[in-house]
Amino acid sequence: MVGTDIIEVSRIEKIIKEKGDNFLNRIYTKNEIDYCESKGLNKYQHYAGRFAAKEAVFKVLNGEIVSERSLAFKDIEILNANDGAPYINILDDIMIDCFDMNLDISISHIKKYATATAISVNPPFRS
Repeated sequence: MVGTDIIEVSRIEKIIKEKGDNFLNRIYTKNEIDYCESKGLNKYQHYAGRFAAKEAVFKVLNGEIVSERSLAFKDIEILNANDGAPYINILDDIMIDCFDMNLDISISHIKKYATATAISVNPPFRS
């Protein structure tokens, strides 16, 4: 299964400037915020990239997970390996048990747009 998303960086920048910490803390983990803030003037591109990545993961899962509750944005954490490659960390224990964690993510961004693609070799299974 494949999921992809694209977003305008300016849309994320506007929401962050309007909503501030309320938006950031609802969507992003502390690790993600720290990473994006470390990027200086390009931080909004990185926030947008992570937002697109989370949306792409939702599209891969496509409602296939059967659980007591649905997955939230903060349950999906996008981190970077030592070589800079992004990877997905699912933080909800219930959700981890619901599917095989064989998900890969790719993120790209430029000044105006951020895009991400998520792929699962082993699609989620129903419990």
